[in-house]
Amino acid sequence: MRKPFVRLALVTLALYAVSSSAALRVGEPAPDFQGIDSEGKTHRLAGYRGKIVVLEWTNHDCPFVRKHYSAGNMQNQQREAAAQGVVWLSVISSAPGKQGHVTAANADELTRSRNAAPRAVILDPSGETGRAYGARTTPHMYIVDKAGKLVYTGGIDSITSANPADIPRATQHVRVALQELAAGKPVSTPVTKPYGCSVKY
Repeated sequence: MRKPFVRLALVTLALYAVSSSAALRVGEPAPDFQGIDSEGKTHRLAGYRGKIVVLEWTNHDCPFVRKHYSAGNMQNQQREAAAQGVVWLSVISSAPGKQGHVTAANADELTRSRNAAPRAVILDPSGETGRAYGARTTPHMYIVDKAGKLVYTGGIDSITSANPADIPRATQHVRVALQELAAGKPVSTPVTKPYGCSVKY
């Protein structure tokens, strides 16, 4: 007797996810959010107005994430961004009990062991921030400009594989977008296809 209601609930959730993602448009204000990082500090997107912000959805157990961290690509881009005054926030939206979920201490250890360099690692176990952005994959990348508008959404690069050997020949979408913004230019490719593991809400 309950199965139709379960199916209806699942359909409703799916429609909600689609509508939330569809509501996010490049060139429009990025959803504000407030999140607590692995050190217990609170971050609010609106608090970074006047700075470019990169949001990186991540899951250390995902082979596509491991591709970029094992090769140093993600860390290199984090440091390049910081040198430009860009705020880079890694976001973990894996729910408790799901792949990629971590404690604050786990997150800090991952940052140290991988020599990563985000400004902060935001813990989003409820998935509230991830759903607000329609984050679908790890990694899924977003760039918010100084005015608080979304100017890029999609993959970190152009080759949708888990093979680190593909990185050197891929177009690095996030790196290119940040270079264009630094030069006062609009982002030439503002939307690309995100790829990776599904976010484990």
